[in-house]
Order: sequence, then C-alpha cells, then structure tokens
Amino acid sequence: MALSVDAQITTAVPPADRSTAGKQPTPVWVLGALGLFATAALTGACWVSGHVHADPTLQATARFLHLAAMVVGLGAVLAVDWFAILWLLGRRRLADILDTAATLQVPIWGGLAGLLVTGLFLSPNMESTLTLTKIALVLVITLNGLYAHWLGQRLERYRDTGVPVRFLVQSGLAATVSQTGWWGACVIGYINSRS
Repeated sequence: MALSVDAQITTAVPPADRSTAGKQPTPVWVLGALGLFATAALTGACWVSGHVHADPTLQATARFLHLAAMVVGLGAVLAVDWFAILWLLGRRRLADILDTAATLQVPIWGGLAGLLVTGLFLSPNMESTLTLTKIALVLVITLNGLYAHWLGQRLERYRDTGVPVRFLVQSGLAATVSQTGWWGACVIGYINSRS
C-alpha cells in the first residue's frame, strides 16, 4: 500500500526501529577521513596522469573502460534517484529507497573508482578549464556520496514513519548535486573526447 506524500512528512521523532537495532552509523570522523583520502587520491591521480604515456591500444581500452565505469556509476545513481521520485509520489516506501541505495553502493563507488583508474591513461589536458571542471565535479560527486551515506544512515530511523522536512530538503539537495555532478562530468567527457 502506497503512502501519500502528506503522510510521509512530519516533525515527530520516530520510535526506535527494529530493522536498525544493533547497527552503528559510520562515525563522522571516518567519513571525514574518507573524504580526505578521496581528495588525496584524486590529486595523486591527476599528477600521475601527467606522467603516464599510454600507447594507442591502452588508451583506447582505457577510454572504453572509462565509459563503462560512467555507465555503471551513473546508472546506479539514477536507479536510487528514480526510487526516490517514486517515494515522493507515494508509490514506494522510504525503506525501498534505503534498501536500493544500500544494494547499489558497490556499483556507485566501483564506477567512481573505475573513472579514477582509467582516467590515468587518457592523457587529460590539465591546463584545460573543462578538464579541471570535470575533475572538480568528480570530487564533488565523491564528497556528496559520503554525505549521502551519512544522510541515509540518519533516514534509517524513519524507515517506517514520517520523515522530517529538513531531511527531505537535505535529500533533495544531495540528489541534485549528485545528478548535476554526474551529468556534468559526462557532458564534459564527451566534449573533451571530440576535441
């Protein structure tokens, strides 16, 4: 049975949820450390990419795998966001979104990691504003993903109850940043491949 949107929005504090009993949320310091690690890894990849000179065969393979990583990562993000839209329309439960997001963590993070590794062999022009914008978008996507993980753990408390408006707003902002970042990086990658 679908819940109406009005029934999902509330400011009441929910009762303890049996489905999350015993689960400890990821500490904020761990997420912060992962954010610093991701920033360092992306910075290191940018430096390494300037020193790697791939032959045409390796570069073509890396380009294909880069595209595959984009499809996997963006596809998984789109699936989570599609469930979120259905939830807001009253056609899915919050539990459906949380379960979908948890299930798709591996392809989302795997897609991002694949983009990072394959990007090493694509000889990016580090003096190009478009390339630097794409790299910035990848960093934003990564940090936003860590924030979305944190937010998802907070939403677990509301799995079977109404969700406070502040969490709806935060979820909407995180989804907007995610979609903007993924699609922006995709468009810039396409433009760069044509030049």
